[in-house]
Amino acid sequence: MIHIVVIIASIGAVCWADLHTEEKFGGLWRKSLERVDRPYIWVTWQLYLFSGHRFPEFMLDGLTISLNTPLGTMLQFVIAVIAGISAQVLADVCKVPSIVFLLAFGIVLGADGLDVLRPQVLGDGLEVIVSLSVALILFEGGFNLELRNINQVSGSLRNLVTIGTLITLLGGGMAAHWLGEFPWAIAFLYAALVVVTGPTVISPLLKQVKVDTRVAALLEGEGVLIDPVGAILAVVVLDVILNGDADPLLVISGLLLRLGIGGGIGAAGGLVLSYFLKRSRFLSEDLKNLVVLAGIWSLFALAQCIRDEAGLMAAVVSGLVLRASSIPEERLLRRFKSQLTILAVSVLFVLLAADLSIASLFALGRGAVFTVAVLMFVVRPINVGVCTYNSGLNWRQKLFLCWVAPRGIVSASVASLFAILLTERGISGGEAIKALVFLTILSTVFLQGLTARYVARLLGITSEEATGAVIVGSNPLSRLMARLLMEQGESAALIDTDLKACREAELQGLTAIASSALDAAVLARAGLGQAGSFLAMTNNGEVNLVLAQKAAEEFRPPRVLVTVPKDSAGAIPAESSVNQGSVKVAFLPLVPLKVWNRYIGDRDVRLGETSFRGEVLPQQTAHLRILIEDGKVLPLLIGRDRRVQIASTADEWKGGDRLIYLYHSPKTKLIKRLGGAGTQSDLVLERIADVENLPTVEEELSPPPPPPPSAPQLAPKPEPKPEPKLERNGVSPDPTAEPEPEAIAD
Repeated sequence: MIHIVVIIASIGAVCWADLHTEEKFGGLWRKSLERVDRPYIWVTWQLYLFSGHRFPEFMLDGLTISLNTPLGTMLQFVIAVIAGISAQVLADVCKVPSIVFLLAFGIVLGADGLDVLRPQVLGDGLEVIVSLSVALILFEGGFNLELRNINQVSGSLRNLVTIGTLITLLGGGMAAHWLGEFPWAIAFLYAALVVVTGPTVISPLLKQVKVDTRVAALLEGEGVLIDPVGAILAVVVLDVILNGDADPLLVISGLLLRLGIGGGIGAAGGLVLSYFLKRSRFLSEDLKNLVVLAGIWSLFALAQCIRDEAGLMAAVVSGLVLRASSIPEERLLRRFKSQLTILAVSVLFVLLAADLSIASLFALGRGAVFTVAVLMFVVRPINVGVCTYNSGLNWRQKLFLCWVAPRGIVSASVASLFAILLTERGISGGEAIKALVFLTILSTVFLQGLTARYVARLLGITSEEATGAVIVGSNPLSRLMARLLMEQGESAALIDTDLKACREAELQGLTAIASSALDAAVLARAGLGQAGSFLAMTNNGEVNLVLAQKAAEEFRPPRVLVTVPKDSAGAIPAESSVNQGSVKVAFLPLVPLKVWNRYIGDRDVRLGETSFRGEVLPQQTAHLRILIEDGKVLPLLIGRDRRVQIASTADEWKGGDRLIYLYHSPKTKLIKRLGGAGTQSDLVLERIADVENLPTVEEELSPPPPPPPSAPQLAPKPEPKPEPKLERNGVSPDPTAEPEPEAIAD
């Protein structure tokens, strides 16, 4: 009771101080949080800790006593879900890997923090949650693998999963034994646990750090495929420790047997699921998603019943088979599984981190730190160097692969389960192994995960550096765009279903594919996997938006643009809503595509180039906007930092930028005849006076003169009727007399 009085008195002191320093009561808690260094807050916390109790024990005594009841178990799970989702939201706002906040939240809520979350209360349920969640995570990783990108690095990936696993096992085991002073058996168990990298960390990291396609494919493939291999390898090593049988033949056979059983069950189950989904037209989309979820866990449970840890391989292989089967509504299934995976990762990391003892980390000593350092800075570079030899990767790409190898949920979950098993068998080292694995996770995630973006930029391997474009639609304007990109040193490929339009592009020396851009294989053949830009430029705005969304989801190029023809303006979302996502609107909010194609065909255009100067940037921008609104100028490309990219409505022009544009310059028929039959290749970049000459202040302020009427619109001027002459002095005028000068003037 005295502790409650102390806390209430301290809170009263905080409120009194804030009320006397703030006029408004609304700023009470905000100001309290901003001034966390105030002495009375520190004194309050010290009194609370000095009491020797934890928050749940003196505030909710009844709840603490009843943690083993269904209500207590439910509250533990709800706390884990709330903490995990909060960490995900915070990570998304801060643009950092979510595992950073998940680990932090788990440690703060665990036994060494507020002691609100106690995973041991879940009992055997924790192991069930871990197993089913890991199976779901591995399936989602296999289902999201881009197989066409994997084919580009298949040799290096095969080496990383096989030879690389052996190198990490040997190097990590020797480091743990010689530096961490672990027995050989425990040292190799640790090495087997940290062989894996994991899609739970790699995939969110690559979404934030846009790197080269080959590097991303290699990291994702390694994270997905090496997880079941590493987990099964750890089980085999654990069997050797528990049973004392170290026969190499039995070790290798046990590993291959589990991989074979899991792979066979996963492949067969994936084929059955894909066949069912393709034929079950009577099922709604929601039920199809749930059928897949039930199928995954069924395959996992079947493989686990036959052989321990074979279910992990079954989950990965079933995901790969389903992805290769091109099932209907794949996008909805992928979204559903992604949401479930985020929930599973959030709950697992918070629960496992809450069960971690900070004291066990410090008890490892400096030898454990050296062990992790050798694993990161010695073993990983050797691994990458050997496995990517003669792979075609440059030294920058290999250096990034050496740097990025964060460990994830599989290492943490398997280590936690192994610690329990070793402790139950009376074998020492279980808690130490768990602490060392978590130290490895913390070190790799915080050091590599938080710096990966800066390292990628420093090495110049971000996908933003990717060049080239894939353009859907072969029309005069798109062919001109492709030619301009090629003249700037970038590659360009056109895709169109019109065979005649493709032949016309080929006659101009352009790469054209006569096929449908809805086919992912066609997009891959056009080079979208390595291209920096995708532009959908057909005459149908709805088709353009569908193509752009498909390209963004499946290939994830750095820039995805879509043209919005005026004819289909009302059929697609507004420009602002399109620009909020990964798809941007190209050129103008509404492009009169048919009009500009006619201008190009009639040779009524000139190709202009202008540079933005910082001192007159506002005047240049305003002048260009007027010309664009008048339909005289159509922006095409923007050059910035020695690179060019397709102009977008989301771009902000800056000083030093270079703009390439089309200028409408109508010509008379006589000039066109004298010029002969010209082509697009006759267009050369030039400085156009109408764009370069900025209007003066007087010209801007004065209203524009009204346009003169054209000749055919002139109406004949009616002849004035002769007015009757008035009599002068009563005498009527003589009709034969000559008119007066005024009459002649009239």
